[in-house]
Amino acid sequence: MTAVTTTRTQVGIVGAGPAGLTLGHLLHQAGIETVILENRSRAYVEARIRAGVLEHDVAALFEQAGVGGRLRREGLVHTGVELQSAGERHRIAFDELTGRTIVVYGQTEIVKDLIAARLEAGAPLHFEAEAVALHDLETERPRIAYRYEGGPHELACDVVAGCDGFHGVSRPSIPSTVLREFTREYPYGWLGILAAVAPSSDELVYAHHERGFALLSMRSPELSRLYLQCAPDEDLAAWPDARIWEELQVRLAVDGWTLHEGPVLEKGVTPMRSFVAEPMQWGRLYLAGDAAHIVPPTGAKGLNLAVRDVHLLGGALVAWFGRGDRELLDAYSESCLRRVWRAEHFSWWMTTMLHRRPDGDEFDLRLQLSQLRYLQTSRVAATSLAENYVGIERV
Repeated sequence: MTAVTTTRTQVGIVGAGPAGLTLGHLLHQAGIETVILENRSRAYVEARIRAGVLEHDVAALFEQAGVGGRLRREGLVHTGVELQSAGERHRIAFDELTGRTIVVYGQTEIVKDLIAARLEAGAPLHFEAEAVALHDLETERPRIAYRYEGGPHELACDVVAGCDGFHGVSRPSIPSTVLREFTREYPYGWLGILAAVAPSSDELVYAHHERGFALLSMRSPELSRLYLQCAPDEDLAAWPDARIWEELQVRLAVDGWTLHEGPVLEKGVTPMRSFVAEPMQWGRLYLAGDAAHIVPPTGAKGLNLAVRDVHLLGGALVAWFGRGDRELLDAYSESCLRRVWRAEHFSWWMTTMLHRRPDGDEFDLRLQLSQLRYLQTSRVAATSLAENYVGIERV
């Protein structure tokens, strides 16, 4: 039998997505030892296409943490978004309404920046760590068992941070008698494409249409990211590139504006759900990001919630390791969940306002159009949307 290799650290981090990598970086800067375990390969992690909109304070956090150099050079600062309905567009000016902006910068690029910083610092980051299992979480010495480079390993630590996403091992490690889960499944998904064509708009366009929602986004001055509302189990084979562009042209059409087309580099279908797990801590385990909550992408909150989780958790761990102060750590779940439920509501509201339900009728359509007109005519309503979108917290 192969001997188990045991390693000791202060914080064991499961998952090398934005949450785990950001937490590892913040704790490393504070002099706290961490080991990050990721079951996927580095190539896979750096190629995952995910969200790309950063709230004002989240972008500032990466700058302050010393990993914002490329973000600053390549990120696209937006001062508002366009809402489209009945063939017309109305701009929500974030800078005028809140004094803040957003930054379009792909999650893939954030992950690359954080991995590069971690490797440069020489801090442990183990890709392809398999069969991860959490043990003794209610004790002062929790353990993480895993296989790495062909052999069994064990990581002994003071705290475990579960940053391993919705399908990870961390959340199921909390007993079912403790954990409560809240879920809302939506009857639609997003058919998304990445196209090699310059964006046709300087800012994001959220379009309400009788045939379904559409979104014009971007990843860079040369790459456009576009989405169409579809069935959650949509067959991609039924959507050749020509059909996708034809439908985008219909749903995004306004007089005097042209949607530019280009080669489709990637395409995929994303089902939509809302999900929250409570509590986000149990024993020495602390959940962060998608391990604890999922939002539909309409409100651009998923990545931002994950980063805010670990910013709070990082500060709480610094206080505990540095001064023995457990106040922030004990309040972690309650503090996070106030923000999470605000983001859940905003994302649900944006989603239901802009998407057409398959079983919807004319009454539903009229309600949506009324809400969109209210946003166009009420500064109070527009300010509420802007505050939520840029991440102003009133929790």
